[in-house]
Amino acid sequence: MVVRFPSDPFGGEQGDTRADADGVTGGEHLAPVTPLRRNATPREGSTHPAGSGRRVGGSSGHEPAGEVVELPGSTRWNNTWGDEGRAAGARSGSDPEPVEPADDEADRQSKKVSAVTIRQLARRGMSRWELEQVLLKREIEPEAFGPELDRLEALGVIDDASLAVSLAFTQHSRKGVGRSVIEQDLKRRHIDPELIEIALADIADEDELERATELAVKRIGQLSSYDDETVRRRLHGYLARKGYSSGIVRQAMDAAFVSRKRGGVRFQ
Repeated sequence: MVVRFPSDPFGGEQGDTRADADGVTGGEHLAPVTPLRRNATPREGSTHPAGSGRRVGGSSGHEPAGEVVELPGSTRWNNTWGDEGRAAGARSGSDPEPVEPADDEADRQSKKVSAVTIRQLARRGMSRWELEQVLLKREIEPEAFGPELDRLEALGVIDDASLAVSLAFTQHSRKGVGRSVIEQDLKRRHIDPELIEIALADIADEDELERATELAVKRIGQLSSYDDETVRRRLHGYLARKGYSSGIVRQAMDAAFVSRKRGGVRFQ
């Protein structure tokens, strides 16, 4: 069987009348094709299996040897448009590889920020500003950790107000630190001034005097070998560095000297 493509400018009706290698004449320009195999004997008048051609030739139930099938449209019959052609197109860049969505990267960054924050808070209390500094050192951009810190702050995981109160209580009761030193420490952590004021309000003047007196009595016992003037000077500097006001320092020193004259307990 011979397939005639409509792109043949001569249509098989004019042109070179020389016979080709198969002995076909009539001026047809023939393309080498693979014979079309059929599973069953075609009926008369049936069309090409693809439904896009028409039969030219005999009308008997058996396909004649010289039957020609014309295919309108030509190039769609090219096998290079099959699976192999699509694969070649993909290799050439016509079907680009899918790009990973940006929200996946944002999700990974969010999880990383959350993990670092929780780990840091488990070690010790930290303000939001301190956590930001840790994340910046890990080369995480503010655009990535900002929303996550906002979320953790809304959940109460990050709480500068509670941190300020906790630090003020711990430093005052356990370390004997006065309000001025506590205030400096909270400012160094970049806690909001209003939150600092609220935290310091829980430390009354009476509490400061009591804690300063305890420190002065203990300290004066360690200065028993010095004269009163030297003891007073050193004791004043010690309580001042602890963050107590001058008024609290004087009252605490007076109470310590009274305890010393009464033969109070001396701390070695």
